[in-house]
Amino acid sequence: MVELRARWDGVVPAPGELADELITRYVERNRRAYRDHYLEIVLAALEPLIQLSTDPASVRLAAWFHRAVHEPGGSPAEDAEASAQLAEQLLPQYGVQPIRVAEVARLVRLTGDLAAPPPDSYAPPRRDANGDVLLDSVNAIMSADPVRYAVHVAEVRRDLGERRSVLEHRYDHVQELLEGHLYRTQLARQRLAPVARVNLETELAGLDSELPAPWRGWQQAALTATATFGAIGAAVAAIAASGASWQIPAIASQPGWPPVALAGFAFFSGPVLFRCARSSSQRAGLIAGVVVAVAVTGLLVAWAQMPRTNPAVGVGLRVPLLIAALLLLLLSGGAALAASLLRTRTARFLPSRNLGQQLAWLAVPGVVALALLLVVQPVARNYVLSSNERVDGPDSVAGKAAPSVLNGAVAWVSKSVRGTGAEEAIGTQYGIAVPRPGGVVEMLDAATGDLRWRYSRSDSDEKPTIVATGDGDYVLAEFADVGYLLLDANTGRRKAAWSGRTRDHLIQQAQPLLTGERSTSGADKLHGVDPNGDQRWTYEPGKCTDLDAVASMDTVVAFLGNCGERTDEMIGLDLKSGKKLWARPTNDTYRRPVAVGGVVVVAEPGGDSDVPEALTAFDPRTGTVKWRWPVPQTWACRTLLNAAGRYLVVVDCPGPSTVENRRTVVTAIDSSTGKTAWQVTAPVGPRAKVTVTSDGRVISLSRSTEACWANVISRRGFRQVRLPLGISCSRDAHAVGNLVLTSGPDSVIALR
Repeated sequence: MVELRARWDGVVPAPGELADELITRYVERNRRAYRDHYLEIVLAALEPLIQLSTDPASVRLAAWFHRAVHEPGGSPAEDAEASAQLAEQLLPQYGVQPIRVAEVARLVRLTGDLAAPPPDSYAPPRRDANGDVLLDSVNAIMSADPVRYAVHVAEVRRDLGERRSVLEHRYDHVQELLEGHLYRTQLARQRLAPVARVNLETELAGLDSELPAPWRGWQQAALTATATFGAIGAAVAAIAASGASWQIPAIASQPGWPPVALAGFAFFSGPVLFRCARSSSQRAGLIAGVVVAVAVTGLLVAWAQMPRTNPAVGVGLRVPLLIAALLLLLLSGGAALAASLLRTRTARFLPSRNLGQQLAWLAVPGVVALALLLVVQPVARNYVLSSNERVDGPDSVAGKAAPSVLNGAVAWVSKSVRGTGAEEAIGTQYGIAVPRPGGVVEMLDAATGDLRWRYSRSDSDEKPTIVATGDGDYVLAEFADVGYLLLDANTGRRKAAWSGRTRDHLIQQAQPLLTGERSTSGADKLHGVDPNGDQRWTYEPGKCTDLDAVASMDTVVAFLGNCGERTDEMIGLDLKSGKKLWARPTNDTYRRPVAVGGVVVVAEPGGDSDVPEALTAFDPRTGTVKWRWPVPQTWACRTLLNAAGRYLVVVDCPGPSTVENRRTVVTAIDSSTGKTAWQVTAPVGPRAKVTVTSDGRVISLSRSTEACWANVISRRGFRQVRLPLGISCSRDAHAVGNLVLTSGPDSVIALR
């Protein structure tokens, strides 16, 4: 109090009573903040600055009065207004001139808002020298000794009341102060600002530890993490691109250094962009901008150099991977630039390890990794699939084929399908599909043989393997290094590409669709698959390494062999769900199962011979035996089983399997009863490859010195039909339903 009384001397003439009254107000018992030591700091800071004012006496009086009235919990604006009114009431009693009283009251009211001006906007058209000096003096408490400042802060918090709201209010206030210049006069900035900023930063760190702020700063952390891991992801994509070709087929002069250079640049950019994202300097923004410019330039160059596709030239996987790497680099540079531009001075004082920032740093690399696996890789593959495929052909309505009566005439001859024979053709609802070398599938009109559509791939040189599925609505084609593609049998358009987990499966049966998976270690697996490649179920039998299956319309019958200590089994599975319905042990592995007429027929092994001991039909839903047909012991050749409507057509030879044997026996068994419907023995060599039409005719080709003959064995007996010139007898006939196809030198020929 003595020091305060000494500082009063000279403020106004003979004002001792006024000084005592003001000092009494600052030291009264009910005041918990803005006490006498606070006033001492303000007045001490005022003296070096007073020279900058135009009315020193008014500024000194305003400093004494600015917190003369203070109510616990009151706001600065309320205190300033009450203190200004007190000055207007008391000063005239001590002879202070009205003009000075008005100036003092004005200055006191200014202390109701102590926020410092923003760093880039403090350029008022008119300077208030008295107000600047007073406000800088009042804010001098921020530059006090750290212990004294901590005491002042504790008093202010205690005075304001409820802890949580006080901490939040104080946090916002300190942040606002740190974002500005803190002081208005240049002298105060030089002498007071450094210490004041340290005090405020220390207080902000303490407030952050007290406040439950688990998410504060996650945006800045997310941008920084994106800048860092985006660059790493770009490097990974660029490395993957270096192992792929720019175009297909690859050319020897194709440069390999661009993706390697991009990978190196991206790896180097990761830590650099991390530092840039954590800095608000102009240099940081410039570096991030350079990365963005490099990425944009690379995208433009890649777009300009992109291969122009045609039936012989395709786009390689390097194109989409390199573009993906450049996009990730662009994202990384953009995130660093945004973080640098949005970063304020207070960003340095954000909590370093709160929950929000930790989650951001954990989530962003996960998102980048998932983007590489679930977005970049599929998009790149789909881009290559789409860019390298073509569908050509007239838009015509599919015709319906007339059954082949085999009268020696030709129904139609296709245009050149060099490299393909009739034995590779498949029947669909919309025509005859044939695969061709060079990654081509053609659909021929079943009525005329004209081309309906041609699906070709620029990235495949080999002949695809095709099957019909979806009740003949689709063609499932397996292309080398591409996988299974589902084509619409009517239009040739690709409907789906089987995903990576199914693209290497083996087709067990096309209708209904089953696939198998051979395992080099462990057990084989069986999959129920939709035409688009989606797996409905997977059956893994344990340690069995020999797994085959056949399916009826609603049931799968699987045969398990080589199961270690387990006995070989035959099991039934529900076609839709894969649920196990039944199981029964087998003494030996059944062979050559056929689904026909609602039953599954298997061949019981007959020892070392290819001729089975018997044919047994099982109910696929229950596993019970429906009937058993003993195979004659005189049969000696490999027994062939084919489904033809409700009949099981069995082909064998009725005698020793020798070169001299010239006879074939064909038997049709009714699948519902197991009884022989008809049996014909024909003078046809048993080694001739046969095809079976849907109405049960067994057809093979043979050559004589005069011509090529079609051997037809049916319920009506045996007959031979002389075929026209131009049909290749060395290639097998093939039945599509009741349409019989043969091969020419470079064509498919349908027999009338």
